[in-house]
Amino acid sequence: MKLQRMNRRALALGALAVSGALALTACGSDETGNPDGGSTNAAAPSNIKCDDASGQVLADGSSAQKNAVDAWVKQFSAACKVEINYKAGGSGAGVTAFTQGQVPWAGSDSALKPEEVEASKKVCSGGQGIDLPMVGGPIAVGYNVPGVDKLVLDSATIAKIFDSKITNWNDPAIAKLNPDAKLPNLKIQAFHRSDESGTTDNFTKYLIATAKKDFPYEGGKAWQAKGGQSAPQSSGVAAQVKQTAGAIGYFELSYAKDGIKTVAIDTGAAQPVEATVENATKAIADAKVVGTGKDLALQLNYATKADGAYPMVLVTYEIVCDKGNKADTLPAVKAFLRYAASEDGQKILAENDYAPMPDDIIAKVRTTVESLS
Repeated sequence: MKLQRMNRRALALGALAVSGALALTACGSDETGNPDGGSTNAAAPSNIKCDDASGQVLADGSSAQKNAVDAWVKQFSAACKVEINYKAGGSGAGVTAFTQGQVPWAGSDSALKPEEVEASKKVCSGGQGIDLPMVGGPIAVGYNVPGVDKLVLDSATIAKIFDSKITNWNDPAIAKLNPDAKLPNLKIQAFHRSDESGTTDNFTKYLIATAKKDFPYEGGKAWQAKGGQSAPQSSGVAAQVKQTAGAIGYFELSYAKDGIKTVAIDTGAAQPVEATVENATKAIADAKVVGTGKDLALQLNYATKADGAYPMVLVTYEIVCDKGNKADTLPAVKAFLRYAASEDGQKILAENDYAPMPDDIIAKVRTTVESLS
């Protein structure tokens, strides 16, 4: 407020209106002049609708979408007086926190199971938890093999690697798919998630759909295959791959940073398919809505062989009550989800290595968000 008084003394009476605006901007800012150290209100998207949103919102769930949520929160919090704290403890943790009433919304890379929907009815007064598909993207298979800049694998080979049936990088099965690569005599270090994860669920769904003979497991959020090493969350797996020679692991494309190379998948299409946002969107566009009522759970086609369609994809759902949401957090949750589903919110996804939802799907999400009560 000291700055406010100085402005009042310094400026002429004819500039009082300008002085008032400057004072409002200065109040509540940190030493950089930005609220909470982020972007200024002037730089925030002008079309974010805050309504009566205020206060703090705690959320938990999918680490796959953490980078997307961070980007959303930066813009949303700059426009609205809301502090969003997204823990990103994993899909399993997020669903549990939601069904126990600890958070008003959660992120999960897998749709709610029937028993989880039933559990949600205890915290959604007169309603239940629903799945809103908001973030898409490829599950990249990252690797660290010295001297190998390009690597092609098919689903059967990936399945055998992660089930400890292929244990060396110069294995004939890998060599056959990469005739021009100089594969070293190096032990494979396969990393999987240690926590329950929707990323694991979708990764194994792909293997089960396309290489069931080589991956004879039921799948799910918990890792089931033999051997390998584990690390918590997508960031942990990516870190292990980056620092371990011979490593391979799975995580969202947004975590394939700082020189981590990714596998191209031989799907049976004309050419091996790279893990890109555009190629993931092609696969997600083939999904079908299988949820009922306001639930928008999707069925993905993991076995697609369409040219340019990257089949190892996931969709992250924002899980919220269709009705019976807590009155103290509903305005903030609704405003945040409205922004995330908006054209601007979805545009941010592509800028951060995620795939925006297809137009027809996100239109249904927007309608559902407006109906939350």
